[in-house]
Amino acid sequence: MNICIVAGARPNFIKVAPIIRAIEKAREQGRDLQCQLVYAGPEGDSTLEQSLFDDLQMRRPDVFLGVECASLNELTGRVMGEFEKYLETHPTDVVIVVDDLASTMAAAIVTKKQGIKLAHLVAGTRSFDIKMPKEINRLVIDGLSDLLFTAGAGASNIVTREGVQLSQVYQVGNILMDSLRANHPRLLRPQVLEQYQLEDGQYIVFTLNRKALIANDNNLRLMLKAILEAAKGTHVIAPLRQLAKEKVARLLTTINEPLDTFHLVEPLGYLEFGYLTAHAKGIITDSGNVAEEATFNGVPCATLNSYTEHIETVKVGSNILVGEEPQRLKEAVADMVEGKWKKCNIPDRWDGRASERIVQILLSEFQTAN
Repeated sequence: MNICIVAGARPNFIKVAPIIRAIEKAREQGRDLQCQLVYAGPEGDSTLEQSLFDDLQMRRPDVFLGVECASLNELTGRVMGEFEKYLETHPTDVVIVVDDLASTMAAAIVTKKQGIKLAHLVAGTRSFDIKMPKEINRLVIDGLSDLLFTAGAGASNIVTREGVQLSQVYQVGNILMDSLRANHPRLLRPQVLEQYQLEDGQYIVFTLNRKALIANDNNLRLMLKAILEAAKGTHVIAPLRQLAKEKVARLLTTINEPLDTFHLVEPLGYLEFGYLTAHAKGIITDSGNVAEEATFNGVPCATLNSYTEHIETVKVGSNILVGEEPQRLKEAVADMVEGKWKKCNIPDRWDGRASERIVQILLSEFQTAN
């Protein structure tokens, strides 16, 4: 069986790495599997530093489609054109697409037009806000997919309610946990903790990526003020990328609070960031992936959003949703600092074996089809 895995952006590789490992393991056991990793972007993409692949212990993509543009519609069209050329020259039995990017949707459409089996990794995630471009991508990809791999019962219920046949839906668990569990012994204590003389459990981690949050100066300032007031001297480590870092640095200067315990630092590699979040007192984030990992680690997490793609992190795990409301954020941070957090567990099948289940399902489906 010839498998093609399509990644559209840096975070996808954290979910792809375990599948490639599981495929390689199956091959060592004598299973007839071949796998190519295709990246939608260019080979020189600055976000794909070699340390990412070293940390994940995986190879770089086999093929780069070379598409790079700001317009989502243009990107979709160009990825469709380039991926069609790829499929015409590479015999493929099944294409696995990841998450909900425009490039993911583009690859899904071309796959089905070519009559090739399509599998969607992390299917069934919904915001129920049709104004979000990613929500449209999710609906299209799930509607086209032959195999829908979901992280939990909530996502499985969503796609079956939308008309997908139950036989196409597989609750395999959260693939992020495969990477986290496999790499847990390799996590690296970041130098920033030594720099500020911080022990494990003595700090809060703050991450910020959503453009809408970064763009709203007034509300972001109020949220930063809420964090500083509620932290009461607990150190906050904020590994932010350039746009967010510059905005937060500027807004902090307008807040009449001591800033000596709020540390803006450079983004960390996968293994260092994994250590930082796994050993934190609490986490404030707008990232679903970070919130999911917090649930696995049992670390209190406040998500700066009104919804989550994986409701298990709220119902079962350590995550709460505070939206973009400074007062709710302040209350959550105060609870973190005082150790007043809800009881939490690890959701069903978040056990680090999702990739093994996926490979077994692919083998079973292929054998049945032949």
